[in-house]
Amino acid sequence: MYTHFFNLKQSPFSIAPDPRYLFMSERHREALAHLLYGIGSGGGFVLLTGEIGAGKTTVCRCFMEQIPDNCKLGYIFNPKLSVEELLLSICDEFGIELPPQGAGPVSVKGYVDAINAYLLASHAQAKNNVLIIDEAQNLSAEVLEQLRLLTNLETSERKLLQIILIGQPELRTMLARPELEQLAQRVIARYHLGSLTEAETGAYIEHRLAVAGASAIAPFPRRLMGLVHSLAKGVPRRINLLCDRALLGAYVENQPQVTRTILRRAASEVFSGQEVAPGGRGGLLAVAGGSRWPLVAAGALGGVIVSAVLWQLAAHDAKPVMPSAQAASTAPANGTATVAVPKAPPAAKPAPAPSQAVVGNPAPVAAVNSGASGKAVALRQLAGMWGLALADGDPCPAAARLNLRCLQTKGGIDELRLLDRPAVLTLRDDPVAPNYVLLSALDKRNATIMAPGGAAHTVGVDELAARLAGEFTTFWRAPRSWRDEVSVGDRGPDVDWLAQRLSQIYELKKPLENQPLDAALRARLTEFQTEQHLKADGVAGPKTFIRLYQLGGVQEPRLAARAGKADAVAGK
Repeated sequence: MYTHFFNLKQSPFSIAPDPRYLFMSERHREALAHLLYGIGSGGGFVLLTGEIGAGKTTVCRCFMEQIPDNCKLGYIFNPKLSVEELLLSICDEFGIELPPQGAGPVSVKGYVDAINAYLLASHAQAKNNVLIIDEAQNLSAEVLEQLRLLTNLETSERKLLQIILIGQPELRTMLARPELEQLAQRVIARYHLGSLTEAETGAYIEHRLAVAGASAIAPFPRRLMGLVHSLAKGVPRRINLLCDRALLGAYVENQPQVTRTILRRAASEVFSGQEVAPGGRGGLLAVAGGSRWPLVAAGALGGVIVSAVLWQLAAHDAKPVMPSAQAASTAPANGTATVAVPKAPPAAKPAPAPSQAVVGNPAPVAAVNSGASGKAVALRQLAGMWGLALADGDPCPAAARLNLRCLQTKGGIDELRLLDRPAVLTLRDDPVAPNYVLLSALDKRNATIMAPGGAAHTVGVDELAARLAGEFTTFWRAPRSWRDEVSVGDRGPDVDWLAQRLSQIYELKKPLENQPLDAALRARLTEFQTEQHLKADGVAGPKTFIRLYQLGGVQEPRLAARAGKADAVAGK
């Protein structure tokens, strides 16, 4: 109903797993990297846990699309099974032929023998088998023990069946029981998928709106992202439910954007019986006499219409909605209520010209540069912080000739804190031409931006975050022979440098030179990336090198003077 009102192609916040709306946060990418690492390491169990609606299924779908061609996949989504039923399900998933039943049903031994024979035949053909069990918190201890026994079949190099357990947080508690200690010791990779941060919540909402065809005037102002994150607790499914109902409320109240009042009222409806941030008015339930989600009873279209009417009643203190020339409601003989579409929203105020787009108070107007030339000016100023003067032309190639590389990446305040180095930020003040600002310092509350002439201006972190477009560019130094990224099997000076740096950080014996990036070094690299909250994929890219340089005490421009704190991290 509200999609036409907001000029959207479809509803952006459906809870259906539409691949077009896939949004992978840093946490989701880390979880995916753990799954991929698990199947490549020849181990037994991989564990992925997370709260309800955190996106475990999203990660699982991505993983299933990326498994190697030599892997055969089995997927069990209803694990409330007995041992016999589980073994039969495994046989069905992998297409394992069972012996004739003869006088009676197949025994547990018959299932296990058939599975073992299949696994040995697959191994002879250089094929791997991966079993995914979703909702694994519903597995009984007896079934988990049988799964452990299935992983006993192994060669000198790897186990023949790899099992991925996906479930809610209580799965971790189950595996901590003394009787399941043997299984817990076979978990080679585990990851708990946490909630989205406030910055990721904003990026998630903007991504879904963009896919749905939202225009430059977004229905959700950035100043509300903190409240959305608080109400939905950063859980993607809760965000979808909240935002969908908030858009309905804005539509009914004829508002071009969602307000705090609308958002809190939406939360009181969709999160009824749960904690809601204080300050909200009574939701739909108070008007509907305790009836929850009227669209369930009324059907798809009728339910949305009834919800819209109830929202209007709640928004106007339960006063009747009087018909008018612009909006009238009628009740045909068949009893189906219809509501006229609200009038078009008032025209939005024009976006400020680039010269007026500022961060914070009007004082630092000159700190923002518009267009490609503005970005070049800011990048040259950033190079000055590295003690370099770039030649005319494109700043990034000019910097590369001086062994200073551009890193253009996506992220918000959290990502900037993680990398801890000055950067040129892209702002979204002007929908036509982006604006750029040089961020030179950052603490908990304030950020320092630099004007083209060198003057510094202080702005609030929240105020700056509200203007970020989610992209920034920074500089970093790479080892002299760096080849864009280092991956398994590579060798040479760049791999030697990587091995030596990791050995220093973890206080290990000095490695030999000209050794390949093998499984052991990749595992150490993945461990380092996980500890540093980087993408844990075992591939040494720019962000990994940045942290390795910082923890090694290399003197480079930093956003905050916290070298001592960074060194302490290395000793963890």
